[in-house]
Amino acid sequence: MRVLIADDEPLARARLAALLGECEDVEVTGSVGDGEAALEAIGNLQPDVLLLDINMPGLSGTALAQRLVGRATPQVVFCTAYENHAVQAFELGAVDYLLKPVRLDRLRDALSRARQRLAATPREATSYLRGRLRGEQVRIALDEVICLLAEEKYVVVQHRGGQLLLEESLRQLEETYPDQLIRLHRNCLVPPQRLLGLKTLSDGRVLARLGGTQLTPEVSRRNLPGLRKLLRMT
Repeated sequence: MRVLIADDEPLARARLAALLGECEDVEVTGSVGDGEAALEAIGNLQPDVLLLDINMPGLSGTALAQRLVGRATPQVVFCTAYENHAVQAFELGAVDYLLKPVRLDRLRDALSRARQRLAATPREATSYLRGRLRGEQVRIALDEVICLLAEEKYVVVQHRGGQLLLEESLRQLEETYPDQLIRLHRNCLVPPQRLLGLKTLSDGRVLARLGGTQLTPEVSRRNLPGLRKLLRMT
């Protein structure tokens, strides 16, 4: 089971990593110090479980958990020094709520609950895009896609391993995968989980921040309200 740690205190992250080292079948896939970094790491590392602090700079733990509602992974386990957020945490679908200092037996219980929930969650069939790479027919899992860009008569797929050319149009892809791709503007589609946030420039243009890439595609005014709603920025 792959676990990501998100806590703004280095000592707390180190303690959790040490405790996880005493748990069976657990891999610490990453350790980050704020909510924005956690959101990006989730997109890049695809952890099964997120150990999440509540009070962090920028994006708080509860705000991050809100963005993850409805997703099968990662399962969220809150690790915090405060008791008064427990009700909200469970309303957001948290597996468990651990108070600091986290004890090994409680952590093992939480991971066991996360394992059970993961096992009980139906897995969606993997969707694949099929295209050409150096003249050869290849396919790429939609989960690996970072963004799709229209260029002349082709669509260029940016993915974890590089690029792929598709002959379908963005409109065809959007109609085929309506719940798995969202439009930023007429020349760009992205998987919703890749969208980390929006940045407004001094000239009024809005750029999208995407996990797994340095690309910051521009967002059209037409699509901006829907993206803000998706990010719960209204």
